[in-house]
Amino acid sequence: MRIKRAVNAVKKRRKIMKQAKGYYAGKHSLYRVAKQQLLKSGVYAYVGRKQKKRDFRSLWIARINAAARINGMSYSTLMHGLKVAGIDLNRKVLSEIAISDPKAFTALCDSAKNALA
Repeated sequence: MRIKRAVNAVKKRRKIMKQAKGYYAGKHSLYRVAKQQLLKSGVYAYVGRKQKKRDFRSLWIARINAAARINGMSYSTLMHGLKVAGIDLNRKVLSEIAISDPKAFTALCDSAKNALA
C-alpha cells in the first residue's frame, strides 16, 4: 500500500501561513516567501532579545545618572562610592529607587559621598 502525504503537507503549509499572518504583501500570502520571512523573523527576534537587555541597561544608567547629578554627583562616582560603602544594589533597582523614592536615593548618594570622603 502506498503512503499518501498530502494531508501532512497541507497541514505544514497551513501552519506556516498562519504564522505569517499580518506580514506585508506576498510575505503573508505566498508560501515560499512566507517561509523565508519566518526564518528571517526568527533571526530578528533572537537578536532583539539580546538587544533588549542592552537597551534596558542603558536606560537604567541614564536614569541613575540624571538622579545622581540632581544630588551633585556623577554616575561613575556614585557607583564607585556605593561599591566602597558596601551597598550592593543593581542598576535596575537603583533606577527604580531614583524614580519612585527620591529621598531614599538621596540617602544612598549621601552614603556614597561619605564612603569616598
